[in-house]
Amino acid sequence: MRYLLTLFLTALIFISCSMEQSDTFDLQGHRGARGLVPENTIPSFIKAVDLGVDTVEFDVVVTADGKILVSHEPWFNHLFSSKPNGEPVTEAEEMDFNIFEMTYDETREYDVGKRGNPNFPEQVAMEVAKPLMKDAIRAVEEYAAENDLPPLHYNIETKSRPEWYGEYVPGPEEFSRLLFEELNELGVLDRVIIQSFDPSTLIAFRQLAPEVKQAMLVSNNVLPEMYINLLGYTPDIWSPDYRLLDAESVSQLHSKGMKVIPWTVNTVEEMRELLEIGVDGLITDYPDSAAVLR
Repeated sequence: MRYLLTLFLTALIFISCSMEQSDTFDLQGHRGARGLVPENTIPSFIKAVDLGVDTVEFDVVVTADGKILVSHEPWFNHLFSSKPNGEPVTEAEEMDFNIFEMTYDETREYDVGKRGNPNFPEQVAMEVAKPLMKDAIRAVEEYAAENDLPPLHYNIETKSRPEWYGEYVPGPEEFSRLLFEELNELGVLDRVIIQSFDPSTLIAFRQLAPEVKQAMLVSNNVLPEMYINLLGYTPDIWSPDYRLLDAESVSQLHSKGMKVIPWTVNTVEEMRELLEIGVDGLITDYPDSAAVLR
């Protein structure tokens, strides 16, 4: 009888812990659902929501007329972009199609989906343009409301590098101001993460909205103290390439008061391994694969 009682109590503890992890684990759709639908587009974001993400992850740049546009590069990527005349953008010329020198209306003439993406053969090709951030967030908000879904969160990456300031992107203060003003107007600041590989944009945004969560994006194996000292504060989230993590590093990052949400995790096996070492979420091109872990 005591053995059965022990088993029962153990099962209750396991279920309780599992539910607690499920409630706090942050599943993020990378550029929406890039593996399935053209990246950083409204259809991709809606697909990610349909597949059960907690957070829609995307990138932003700035147009010549000061609008926040959803795009991974501040130009038109040759892998999937087509010119207004229908010809593909070539690799040699892609950086000449500088979004920072185009008005929003000019960017709408370029297609970023009908050719598909050769790196994602499962992706459904469709005619689609890069959206304004405000239009993308409004579309997600409306879709969630219409389908009785809980409010979505947004993880927004500032596509910024010091060598791009003034040529492909505004300086960090101007970039952050434009982004803050638009997010504030949309009323979603309490559901936003601002992330970047460029600490300067994080510092500038924090001065405008210290309450907004931030994530430090990391692509190499650097000591967290380096970025903490550079920022002058500890970011809420450490967001590295998933291949940089092991159980020890996750534990150390947690001890510094940061959550750990790696990118870009695209196989179920990798997802399971990361769950086992205690990550707090993950960013994936395939939210449909991650759904089996919930």
